[in-house]
Amino acid sequence: MSSYQTLEVTQEGPVRHIRLDRPDVRNAFNGQVVLDLTAAFTAADTDDTTRVVVLAGNGKSFSAGADLSWMQEQATLPHAENAQSADRMARMFLAIARCKKPVVGRIHGHALGGGSGLTAAVDLAICSETCLFGLTEVKLGIVPAVISPFVMQKIGAGRARTLFLTGERFDGKEAQRIGLVHRAVPDAELDAAVAKAVAELLSAGPCAVASAKELIQAVSHLSLEDAIPVTSKWIADLRATPEAKEGFAAFLEKRQPGWMS
Repeated sequence: MSSYQTLEVTQEGPVRHIRLDRPDVRNAFNGQVVLDLTAAFTAADTDDTTRVVVLAGNGKSFSAGADLSWMQEQATLPHAENAQSADRMARMFLAIARCKKPVVGRIHGHALGGGSGLTAAVDLAICSETCLFGLTEVKLGIVPAVISPFVMQKIGAGRARTLFLTGERFDGKEAQRIGLVHRAVPDAELDAAVAKAVAELLSAGPCAVASAKELIQAVSHLSLEDAIPVTSKWIADLRATPEAKEGFAAFLEKRQPGWMS
């Protein structure tokens, strides 16, 4: 695999593992992490051998968010450069959220600030029950600006209002309750839960999974009436594809579809 300064990237069959690798600072991200994550997800997006991406963090924590020393440095830049830096960071989250491959987050330890943002950007986040989350930016005199769209898509504006304003911290069980993560499990069961989620994704048609991600983006803002021409065309087109025909045949013939072989 290609090497990155701040990431450990490995491939296990159809699964690409992208691990934040700055454990000495709880995987806080700086400008280099922003560049590396953007590049890593862009590469995964276009790799035909990759069907699932797992995002995790090496060491004791998933990610403590933005590196405060780096944030201080950005604040001293001329306004245009400061704005460009913020734009690159926002597009890093977008690269994760828009990756055509399903992205599973393995969340443990701390996932504060931007770490909660990374959790929101993945498709399916699984965390340890003891994991500590928080949209803590207001405690530093700033706001969770670039991560706000991703967080609000997961938990809604009502819950975000409280968490953005208070900056309060909460554990994995609460993260599951409010919808930030798909599942919270005991620490000892985290890897098994991630593996199960990956297996479920690999059992689905890869083109169908990518299409499902696009479908959500396409219809989430539409009224029920306006969605009808979009969704009816969607299923009509999709069920005529080779992957769908294989899926139908495999089910009726009581065998595994070709994408699982």
